[in-house]
Amino acid sequence: MAPELDPLQAHFQEGVAPDEIEQVFHLKRAQPMLSAFTALFHGTQDGVLVRLLVLRELAGDTASSAFSRADINQKLAYLIPESLETVLNRLRGHGLLAWDAPAAVYRITPLARNVLSALETLLALGKPEDDDAEMGFLLSQVAGAQAVGGVTVDQLKHLLGRLIELTEEFRDAIASGSEFRLRTSQAKWHMACDWVEKGSVILRAITSDERADSATHRAAQAIGRAQSALLNMQGMFSRALNQIERQRVHLGQSGLSTTDVKRWLLAHEDLASLASGAIDRPVTPLFGTPAEMIDVAETELLAERVISTGPKGLPSGQDAPLTINDNPAMMVELNDWINKLADFANLGNFPEFSEVGPRRVQLHESLLPASFALASYRASLLPLLGDASEASLQGATADLARLPLSFEAQDQLIELDDPEVAAMSIATLSINLDLPSDGTPT
Repeated sequence: MAPELDPLQAHFQEGVAPDEIEQVFHLKRAQPMLSAFTALFHGTQDGVLVRLLVLRELAGDTASSAFSRADINQKLAYLIPESLETVLNRLRGHGLLAWDAPAAVYRITPLARNVLSALETLLALGKPEDDDAEMGFLLSQVAGAQAVGGVTVDQLKHLLGRLIELTEEFRDAIASGSEFRLRTSQAKWHMACDWVEKGSVILRAITSDERADSATHRAAQAIGRAQSALLNMQGMFSRALNQIERQRVHLGQSGLSTTDVKRWLLAHEDLASLASGAIDRPVTPLFGTPAEMIDVAETELLAERVISTGPKGLPSGQDAPLTINDNPAMMVELNDWINKLADFANLGNFPEFSEVGPRRVQLHESLLPASFALASYRASLLPLLGDASEASLQGATADLARLPLSFEAQDQLIELDDPEVAAMSIATLSINLDLPSDGTPT
């Protein structure tokens, strides 16, 4: 009779026996514990939740160590009988519940309490808001094992692996140059340092323990080096953030930076909602239908082409004509606009415009009449009025910035009777009484 083949062998290469691998030996030795986890977590997520619910409810009752079926039905009355019966049979079949036939009661097994204890520790530390909860769980396992004298090399390697992962994550964040990623990683680094400080106490106890073998000492020393590398990253975070601060772009004289704008945009879950009400007129698409395409094609096909019979070679080269324009059109418009604003600043009003108040005029009266392009060009220059950084320079725009005028706009539109401009933002142009006519502070 042929020997029965090990089903596990089907997962390994030919010629490799599973029992020759050390990890397989350790896992097979822990088969009862693994079967308990299989009983709890095999199947759908809803089934897992119900099994854990039943087991935690029974184990959490310390008033009695045994439960009759009537007690269980009363305690878990919110479950339907069929589901409760299925869960109890599964837990009993895998050694998580023990059935005492003489007394006709169920009892929680020590294996079930060990499984629940491990899960409770993980659930307590694994809250979604704690980014470094996994490190706290690993450290708690090492601390607990050290307290009872049973810390293993595998537990230390898990903690060492997590420290290395965190270090690489922080280095990637620093290399990215992203301020938001740096800020997030720095906050996570501070939380990790709190766990490192607690872990240092445990590591000192492990390294000073004479009962620990050489492999445990080497793992503890490697953890110490990883912790040192993690703590030394504070300077790297500071240098990267200082570099970003020096390169920050500010938006004019508003005091806002591109970081402030990005942070404000990230605070909105639906960016498309910001455009609500911003576009009054919908876009009208134009489509080329087959009828128009045929008309254009017929015109091109039937059009008489003049066939050139001249020479086919390239024309001889010619020098480009020289044109001299000492007074570009935009510069002329800018000078005229500056003279007009200077006249208003000196006389107190535009002679041809009506005043809205003392030394103040409506903006649309100062910009119009003009073409749409010219009115837009003039309006684009108005934010330069009173700009101290621009006024310190030389040139026409600097002269404009030094004019003692103030520009005030509102978030409303006024309809205009103009052939080029249908509407314009309500705004006023007024004389700044704090500045003399030359634009220098008094």
